[in-house]
Amino acid sequence: MTPSQLRAKIVSERIQWIRKMVERIRKLPLEGYEEFNSDSRNIAAAESYLRRGLEALMDLGRHILAKGFGYAATEYKEIPKVLAQNGVLTNQEAHLMRKLAGYRNRMVHFYHEIPGQELYSICSRQLEDIENLTGAMARWIKENPDKIDQTL
Repeated sequence: MTPSQLRAKIVSERIQWIRKMVERIRKLPLEGYEEFNSDSRNIAAAESYLRRGLEALMDLGRHILAKGFGYAATEYKEIPKVLAQNGVLTNQEAHLMRKLAGYRNRMVHFYHEIPGQELYSICSRQLEDIENLTGAMARWIKENPDKIDQTL
């Protein structure tokens, strides 16, 4: 695969989608587990928003690798490693993103093993991780304007 330029529209759409999913999670009743768990729709919504936000985060990373470096990532868990190798993420950020990729895979393939308490804990205490990784990739993109194709 030959490197080209990141598509500004794709980057913008993925970042907005991630932010939208995090915002929707924050609108759920996260003040206490009992209230969160009192309506099964809260759990379903949190799971959907979290999974879709994580998928968009991985897709953003995959787009950076494909267009910016000509690297075709085939699995979510390899995206953070290669982003770190290319200076997009720090090793610490890559480690965190790899954990989130694993959690997304767990949500998709082992959804029946994720208790509501665990989902509540992540949604009420760890959304900053997603925001920080999104911010790290956005900063790298901003610092590398020559890697962006601004045409529609």
